[in-house]
Amino acid sequence: MRKKKHLEEKLARCVNLIEFPPVTKDYREEIKEKAYLDFSVLFGNDHPVQMEIGCGKGRFITELGKREPGINFLAVEVNRSVLCSACELALAEHVDNVRFLHLGAEVLAKYIPPHCIGRIYLNFSCPFPKKAYENKRLTNLRFLKSYKELLAPGAEIHQKTDNMHFFEYSLEQYSLAGYKIKNVSLDLHAAGFEENIMTEYEKRFTDLGQPIYRLEAYL
Repeated sequence: MRKKKHLEEKLARCVNLIEFPPVTKDYREEIKEKAYLDFSVLFGNDHPVQMEIGCGKGRFITELGKREPGINFLAVEVNRSVLCSACELALAEHVDNVRFLHLGAEVLAKYIPPHCIGRIYLNFSCPFPKKAYENKRLTNLRFLKSYKELLAPGAEIHQKTDNMHFFEYSLEQYSLAGYKIKNVSLDLHAAGFEENIMTEYEKRFTDLGQPIYRLEAYL
């Protein structure tokens, strides 16, 4: 996505919904120094917290927030222009249980307290198909291990993708990381999953007739 015009002005209007934690070092050093967010302050209540990593323009997390008013949702996005669009959507839809975090997944452990996330959503994460970029995939073993430290007991990861090879790769990585898998779908829309919320990418791929792959992983 190209940089939005007047981006900083637009972000300023979203200041109450976005956290911009500082990240100044190599992430391996950064995560050694903890600066945990206080969710009761961030959301103004003590409701359970779920998180989407890579929220895109916010269609999924905004709709989810409307459907589940008793849950707080933390939407993580590293692209500032995309993050701005997501926040503007949440404001337009008057959703008050979603907050946005401008951060890469590599340093989540610095800011998210241990074992407090009730569910992680990975919707159409970049597959980084080149082998050289494998460690950037959000279902790479290094990320899956870090999620273990964030997930509450009994919590799950819900993943959707249009990329068959990335889906197969993810299944392998979950197994290596010690996760179990359930509710696997190789064609989500044909399966008639009623609770599904379409993302921007999902609608595009579905309109093209591409199958959507989905799974739920747990420990």
